Amino acid sequence: MGRARLAAVRQGAGGAPRVVFLHAGISDRRSWDDVCAFLPPDMDVVAYDERGFGTTSYTAERHDHLVDLLAVVNTLGAGPVALVGNSRGGQIALDFTLAHPDRVAALVLVAPAVSGAPGPGAIGPEEAAIWETLEAADAAGALDALNLGEMRLWLDGPRAPEGRVGGASRALALDMNRIALHAESPGAEPEPEPGDAWGRLDEVACPVLVAVGDLDMAHIQERARTLGTRIAGARFEVMEGTAHLPAFEQPAAFASLLRTFLAPFKEPNPDR
Repeated sequence: MGRARLAAVRQGAGGAPRVVFLHAGISDRRSWDDVCAFLPPDMDVVAYDERGFGTTSYTAERHDHLVDLLAVVNTLGAGPVALVGNSRGGQIALDFTLAHPDRVAALVLVAPAVSGAPGPGAIGPEEAAIWETLEAADAAGALDALNLGEMRLWLDGPRAPEGRVGGASRALALDMNRIALHAESPGAEPEPEPGDAWGRLDEVACPVLVAVGDLDMAHIQERARTLGTRIAGARFEVMEGTAHLPAFEQPAAFASLLRTFLAPFKEPNPDR
């Protein structure tokens, strides 16, 4: 991991299945707290903050998120684990699965980014207007305005009313993203090669669940559907009434999906 101390939470240590949660680029490990609360207490789960997020401490250096994730996976023992990743976390989880297929028993991709995937192409007027606001705030260095705009796009969804998600959930989402926006750069990361994961989806051999919210951006929904068809045997689920963080918005419903999907992996843990 180089000069980084990854902040993490763990529950059900020694149980099965073993699950690692990877957060989106606008959140941190706390986005999984409510999901974990709905999981069986004997399920061994870890959620951690990537570099530049939450309370992970680091020194800026060239680093690789796959190396960081491998270190987390190794703390759970020698056997394979299930990876659950949202957005950027999904990209890391998929890349890791292709790099270390023997370490991944199952993969859950939630509105995932994908290395080498084609760009969004034309976007609708609602999305375009929000992106213009974000670009102006970013150019002006107005991080608080940028945070509010990103919640409008990612948390509410571009075609839903602004403020659709409110209360404690919105306050937490704003806090998680505020930390990320104000964080010092953790340093350079390896650039994905063109077509890196997108061109290798037929190599994914473990069971896969792909989930997406019906209020998310159109190109992200289309990408998720494509993954559901291109990855052999993948299960595809649409979570209605949610945007880019469907598990954060509907933790009980997502935990139910996850429990059902991971049920075949609930057997005695040889490393217990």
